[in-house]
Amino acid sequence: MNMSVPGKTEDLALWIEGEIKRFIESTENDLNMGTGEPAWAEPLVGFSSGADPLYLFYKEDVGDFYVTPVEFFAHHFPDLEVAPEQLAVISWVLPQTESTKADHRRETHFPSERWARSRIFGEMVNDKLRRHVVDVLTRAGIEAVAPVLSPIWERKTSKRYGYASSWSERHAAYAAGLGTFGLSDGLITPRGKAMRVGSAIARMRVSPSNRPYKDHQAYCLFYARGTCGRCIERCPIGAITEEGHDKYLCSRYVRMTRQYVARHFGFEGYGCGLCQTAVPCESGIPDGIGGP
Repeated sequence: MNMSVPGKTEDLALWIEGEIKRFIESTENDLNMGTGEPAWAEPLVGFSSGADPLYLFYKEDVGDFYVTPVEFFAHHFPDLEVAPEQLAVISWVLPQTESTKADHRRETHFPSERWARSRIFGEMVNDKLRRHVVDVLTRAGIEAVAPVLSPIWERKTSKRYGYASSWSERHAAYAAGLGTFGLSDGLITPRGKAMRVGSAIARMRVSPSNRPYKDHQAYCLFYARGTCGRCIERCPIGAITEEGHDKYLCSRYVRMTRQYVARHFGFEGYGCGLCQTAVPCESGIPDGIGGP
């Protein structure tokens, strides 16, 4: 390990968190509006262990196609023998900006321009951040991989849940104590549900973040209190009901928005996310729920 890298696990975690925040503060964080406006607000960062039992649970619950942290690592570093407990999963939450949320809050059927840009150009920023985290760690002598950029990441179909993938950024964030799931399947974080997430896996010892919940739906008013359901009303296609989120109906609607985005905003993109704004969990954990 490079001597300039902190040796203590607490300092190492702060160093990585600082690198992520500095990247989001840089000009790389661009909504591509020609004004330098950022795509994302200040991020949240958390850590989980590669040996967290949740990762094996995901594999059993979602499908055997799910790739655990140690399996991702072994694929990219086949000459290294590494145990799950030697790995850390770094997760981050990229909250939507206040301007993007304000624009999107006013919409009822199609994405606002800022929201569509955050889905396309903002996710490009997220990909750059994934590469940046891996590069910074690699230069420090720490082997790392970003699962979503890996050739073994792929979309799959779960017998139990339908649309799925071999790695879920949201589920890694859940493991890192960054949020719980809502009726619409979105992750409700201390910065709200209007956000995107990313992660990287690294061979290093960092203390896992506190996971201040025992229920994977703890921050959702509908599940925790039997109230709200505002995301049901916000969905323009009826893909959210008291029974949950219809991924197939949702996906068909999102694909249809490509025509709207191209015609109205002049770029190839798509998006919906109406269930993430004008709801009590838009910008934080709802009042009356508690949280970190």
